[in-house]
Amino acid sequence: MRLLSLALLALLLSPLASAQSDPLEGIPDLEYEMFTLDNGLTLIVHEDHKAPIVAVNVWYHVGSKNEPAGRSGFAHLFEHLMFNGSENFDDDYFQVMERIGATDLNGTTNTDRTNYFQNVPVGALDAALFMESDRMGHLLGAVTQEKLDEQRGVVQNEKRQGENAPYGASRQLVIDATYPKGHPYDHSVIGSLDDLNAASLDDVKEWFRTYYGPNNAVIVLAGDITPEVALEKVTRYFGDIEPGPPVASFERWVAPMTEDRRQVTEDRVPQARMQRVWNVPELGSRDYNLLDVATSILSSGKTSRLYERLVYTDQIATGAFAYVAGSEIGSQLQVVATARPGVAIETVETAVNEELARFLREGPTDEEMERVKTETRANFIRGIERIGGFGGKSDVLAENFVYQGSPDAYRDDLADVLSATPEEVLAVARKWMNMGSYTLITTPMPQFSASATDVDRAAGVPEVMGGTAAVTFPTLQRRTLSNGLEVVLAERHDIPLVNLQLIVDAGYAADDPARPGLASLTMDMMDEGAAGMSALEIAARESELGTGIGTGAAIDVLNVTASALTDNLAETVQLMTDIALRPDFPAQELERLRQQRLAQIQGEKSQPVGLAVRVLPAKLYGEGHAYSLPLSGSGTEAAVMSFTRDDLVGFHETWFKPNNSTLVVAGDVTMDELVPVLERQFRDWERGDVPVKNVADVEQPETKVFLLDRPGAQQSIIMASHLAPKRDNPDDLAISTLNTVLGGSFTSRINMNLREDKGWSYGAQTLLLGARGQRPFIVYSGVQTDKTAESMNEVVKELRDIVGDRPATEAEVAQAIAGQTLTLSGRWETLGAVQGSVAEIVQYDLADDYYATYARAVTDLDANQVSRAAQALVRPDNIVWVIVGDLSKIEQPIRDLNVGPVEVIDADGNTIR
Repeated sequence: MRLLSLALLALLLSPLASAQSDPLEGIPDLEYEMFTLDNGLTLIVHEDHKAPIVAVNVWYHVGSKNEPAGRSGFAHLFEHLMFNGSENFDDDYFQVMERIGATDLNGTTNTDRTNYFQNVPVGALDAALFMESDRMGHLLGAVTQEKLDEQRGVVQNEKRQGENAPYGASRQLVIDATYPKGHPYDHSVIGSLDDLNAASLDDVKEWFRTYYGPNNAVIVLAGDITPEVALEKVTRYFGDIEPGPPVASFERWVAPMTEDRRQVTEDRVPQARMQRVWNVPELGSRDYNLLDVATSILSSGKTSRLYERLVYTDQIATGAFAYVAGSEIGSQLQVVATARPGVAIETVETAVNEELARFLREGPTDEEMERVKTETRANFIRGIERIGGFGGKSDVLAENFVYQGSPDAYRDDLADVLSATPEEVLAVARKWMNMGSYTLITTPMPQFSASATDVDRAAGVPEVMGGTAAVTFPTLQRRTLSNGLEVVLAERHDIPLVNLQLIVDAGYAADDPARPGLASLTMDMMDEGAAGMSALEIAARESELGTGIGTGAAIDVLNVTASALTDNLAETVQLMTDIALRPDFPAQELERLRQQRLAQIQGEKSQPVGLAVRVLPAKLYGEGHAYSLPLSGSGTEAAVMSFTRDDLVGFHETWFKPNNSTLVVAGDVTMDELVPVLERQFRDWERGDVPVKNVADVEQPETKVFLLDRPGAQQSIIMASHLAPKRDNPDDLAISTLNTVLGGSFTSRINMNLREDKGWSYGAQTLLLGARGQRPFIVYSGVQTDKTAESMNEVVKELRDIVGDRPATEAEVAQAIAGQTLTLSGRWETLGAVQGSVAEIVQYDLADDYYATYARAVTDLDANQVSRAAQALVRPDNIVWVIVGDLSKIEQPIRDLNVGPVEVIDADGNTIR
């Protein structure tokens, strides 16, 4: 042992060891300051002054694991109740948030925590802090039996919606089989219907008093703010809130299973699926981090072991993945694989087990380790570009503090991953197949007290200070390459990334209506082999560069996208152009993707929403129109079976021309740096003639109801649609504002009616789908089965009201305008958002200064203009209804409505009766 120690010391002192690089080199450090108020509230502040916005992120250390027996679902129910009004603003939380321009606004609950978050303009921070502090310290006086009943109904509809989805029942089965009764994770977050029905007003109030005090919460402010200002404001709004009682906290509680168990169930799904689950250590532990590496090797990307074996080589599965679902006191490692139609699930399970056994026998290779490390680094850098929302800076700091006790614990997690060796990953993977422990530690809580404040809550919510923040959209630069390809650049240099998007004017609208699906299948095939590289070689090259090349199709355009680290821009562009311009369309890959596409179509037909969007366009535009194809672009089984390699080659050669394309670039590069790179890569791409797509206008449809049967469905899907004016009409901004009032926001009329007032739905909305021609206007909602006909009546009522006796009010228009303009403060926080807006300018031929003048143009609208827009948009007498549900329960009530002729159709839109 002494000789070994001396040898180790010599190694550590050797030049080789001292030259080894820091595993965190190049990883940005999220600097922060942390404070604890006298009442126990923790404040974490991170400065980021690139945009005039602040992320407000509040985490309560309470989740479903804190719920006692018979009270499942309380944490999630309270998440809803806390959006429903507080003592000093007794209305929906969204009313204020939409008015002040909040974005990335939501609340979520999981097993361990409840969080609420929003990004707001700097001038609206006081309003946001008032609202968050009011529901923390002044909520219970506004919680009534009526609100409890209403939100209980909303949650129950959310539960039905989840369980109604394919594979929805598997979640509860996994919980029941993997956690023993009495374990904190032995029930679902959303809870049981019986427990929700049994919840009394006194029960929920006591739950709030126990867990939602400041001493059980952390607030993170990230963005355009200093620690001094943050502390002053948070103390002012939160400091007078009394602390709650001490909360008993669970520590590490892994529940290893000591024997193999199996269960078989049936569900309305298109393909068989297997899940294999192990209980493993808690989030943040080194073993958890190394297991995360192991699952990434198993299933991250096309070169991963499960994908390459099951999907690519054996072609027995349409999907295969592994992941570690991290939780605070114990996690779960899951392997999931979905069988290709016609393949026995036993065959898939055997292959999965063989690959797992091989991994546990041989361990990862050095190449696999480097791929995962590069992906980890790139993904983290991309994630922290944003200050708020899921995975943004404020979320990272809050999560690490709540779960691991330190806002910067993420650095230890990254170090675990980036310094891991193959031997360490293998050892941990072997160790946790059947091993675990239970520990409970109880520590005393410090004594807290409230401090005084000068906030006058009776005065109501503070006004937004300063109005709409000055937001500058990047000035667009344009250049045309020698071959005619137009380049549009939006420079931004805050992080070393460059996003690229090649837009080709084609899309689903370029499909032959008699053979739909060719556009999307062609795009799916383009990265399956290009420039002599196989799909796996392409994927490996992407991993080496820390990039991802995406190919896809939309209704009007085809897209090839890439996100490059700045120092890898030239190599990324080369790989992108190989895929975009030199696809090989290998015949063997076509057969594999053909089977996947057929499985996708079957999946769409098995899902209520998928069914509806497949049949709606043809009923709306009429057979043969360029927009009459399924909105997913997947096509039909017959068309997909008929496509040959020559069809794909011909489609690509027909539409991929530089004079029919635009390259959008956003990020850390100048035009002078960019053009030479592009000229080298695109110089051999020759211009040529392209066909003209037919997207001619059609007449508005006659009202008709189409029903699709889904026996046993717990909800009905309602879609009511007609045609809307093209995007390039002079009233487009007024139409968009009218849509916001009607169904385009949480506080819109239709959502407030079906969700908040009636409690029949988890959510209802109106959509204006993007298209260059006449756009589909859709009212969409999932509603409880016994209220299907009644919900249709309410939809018609709202449509008639807004063009009739109850036009949009000045208050509604003002709120919609505020929601569209104040949110601009954070709209272009990320490169992806900038790229998307530039692509929108290109796709719809908008002016380059469209977003520079957008706020003024929207602000200048008035209620009269918006009401006139309602006459142009809303047509309650020309509705195509598509309803998916249990016809044994809903068909006759719908027929009794007499809203129009009723047809029962199949999944392909053919009339049954």
